[in-house]
Amino acid sequence: MLLAALLLTAGVLLRQADRAHFARRRPHAAPAADLIALQRARANNLTPLLLLAGQWVQITGWWLLAAHGPLAATAAALGVAVHFRHLQEISHFAVHGVLARTRRANLLLAEVFAHHPLALGPVPERRRRHVRDHHPNATLPGADPNLAELHRAGLRPGATGLRFAAALVHPLTPHGIRATLASVTSGIGRSPGRAAAALALPAAAYAAGGWTAVICGVLLPRLLIHPQLAWLSLLGEHTWFDPEHRTGTPAQIEAGRCLRLYPRSPAPAAFAAATWLPYGDLHHYAHSAHPAVRWNYLPALERHLTPPHFTPDSLLIGPRSVARRHHRALTAPAPAPGTAPAPAPGTAPAS
Repeated sequence: MLLAALLLTAGVLLRQADRAHFARRRPHAAPAADLIALQRARANNLTPLLLLAGQWVQITGWWLLAAHGPLAATAAALGVAVHFRHLQEISHFAVHGVLARTRRANLLLAEVFAHHPLALGPVPERRRRHVRDHHPNATLPGADPNLAELHRAGLRPGATGLRFAAALVHPLTPHGIRATLASVTSGIGRSPGRAAAALALPAAAYAAGGWTAVICGVLLPRLLIHPQLAWLSLLGEHTWFDPEHRTGTPAQIEAGRCLRLYPRSPAPAAFAAATWLPYGDLHHYAHSAHPAVRWNYLPALERHLTPPHFTPDSLLIGPRSVARRHHRALTAPAPAPGTAPAPAPGTAPAS
């Protein structure tokens, strides 16, 4: 138990090196050009390495803790799932080329610390799908691969009642679990190196905490809890089913198709940022407007931008929740030919 606590603490401390390095001279609010210039001056390969190593040190601590009874095993399953979610978001910024100083370092860090052990696809493939296909086409039917994924899960016009509710927890349904297993199997089958890395993960967990660590520290987080956390993040990123298609600057365009969760709720926002919306994912609007800005500077960028046209109060519950907005959009009557759809309640007219 003591060793587990020491590793959890050591991992937190390792992660702070990157935070402290990029926090120096960080403005409260600034335009993207100023923030990009500052992050380029701070860019390095060491602090991202320490950040990623800290995640795995903490994961090892959770594996050790898992062997100390049912409550500890449950905490380990949740803790490791959150770290897997963090690794996914950190590698997301490597895909954008802003995690480390060089392109090669971004590729290696993302592959070695996230994509290989978690059986994700190759980083270049994720870059094509995310940077080339999603970002310029967000919310556009037939062009956005993320919107297509939501449609396959059942979130399409006419999805009411139980079908809509099931789609909110899609990764926990039989269809969603099969999709996750297929993705993991595909990732492992890419190369012998990827297979070896993926198999090394449960082996390391077993060495640390036995079969309990394998089940609660690898299988449950990777196959169930982490996919659900990532799915909730995806649901809260955009006005998927009723975007306002605007023209103008990148920020003006993204204001019509992005969401900003918890803008008036500091406690839920802090919890989300520490768990399922880490490393800038809470500020997805600012990221969509300027994808070259590292997560450390997204809050400052967001304060500089005009807020998006809809800022939900919660994810799942309440009249101004993300789920309620999506449900309204999917059940609304189709607009007559030649007319624009009515804006959702609480939104401003397009500019």
